[in-house]
Amino acid sequence: MREFFREIAHALEAGEPVELVTILSSGGSTPRGAGAMMAVFADGRAAGTIGGGSVEFEAQKTAAALLPSGGECRKSFRFVQGEAASLGMVCGGDVTLQFQYLPGGDPGAIAVMRDLVEADGRSADTWLVLRFQGERVAAMGTADRAGTRHLDTSPAELEALLENRAVLREDWFAAPAVRAGRTYVFGGGHVSRALVPVLSGVGFRPVVYDDRPEFADPALFPAAEGVLCGDFTDLARQVTVTADDYVVIMTRGHQADYEVLTQVLRSGARYLGCIGSKRKLALCRDRLLQAGFTPEEYARLHAPIGLAIGAQTPEEIAVSVAAEMIAVRAGVKK
Repeated sequence: MREFFREIAHALEAGEPVELVTILSSGGSTPRGAGAMMAVFADGRAAGTIGGGSVEFEAQKTAAALLPSGGECRKSFRFVQGEAASLGMVCGGDVTLQFQYLPGGDPGAIAVMRDLVEADGRSADTWLVLRFQGERVAAMGTADRAGTRHLDTSPAELEALLENRAVLREDWFAAPAVRAGRTYVFGGGHVSRALVPVLSGVGFRPVVYDDRPEFADPALFPAAEGVLCGDFTDLARQVTVTADDYVVIMTRGHQADYEVLTQVLRSGARYLGCIGSKRKLALCRDRLLQAGFTPEEYARLHAPIGLAIGAQTPEEIAVSVAAEMIAVRAGVKK
């Protein structure tokens, strides 16, 4: 999302207005849920997505029509084939969109977008918060657990809004815009090279770590947030894994896997996964238990890593791993 907010900020700083389109609510089966955003610019281009297809096409047309006059509105779409006022789609859901005008050069809007870019750089949980007056946006700001910026709201109102999903409540709307945490990918082999761009594309922030300089090469991982080279026995020299982070272990052998696991298994990371055969992982488990780790601690590890979809190629394994991580992030899998 950093590039999305940066592109909006650049346009506003250049004096160009932007129409920000946000899904306020969704029901049934829809391409994207509440909180998804798209920006439409004065030259007709768009950034971000609210799901593609007919709803995005109609939203772009509406935004383009509103921009010249600085218009705002709230509009609902149905995804029911053949129904009046629907888009003729068969998804069986509905969405409500907020069209918000951001004037070119507006210091408040620029400050909000810059806040979000900076929060993304710090990997800090941050929400975009809107306050409505009727169906228009009366104020926009950012929030974290410590408070809000550019908004006047009470702590009680703030606490009720900041959830792990978008919340529309009375005259307030809040959506997670930046999620804390990075994904540490230990090992820079073929599967990691397939995995990193997939993770980056679905909102994870991969950092690759390998002990071989030729594998810890930033040129191999253009989608990674960082590439580190160091000894697998001394991760703390460069890496501190927190409860917000995700850990993927794909080193070149079971000894390196074991070394990494001894340092991250008690980190409290939100996700821990290790690639390998059941036999290799069983041997690794036995070594960890002998070293003093408990069965409960080992049980937090997703091993073998990824959803069981019959994946074989590096690209297929990347899909299965990313899917499992998405399920954990969404709270539908532990």
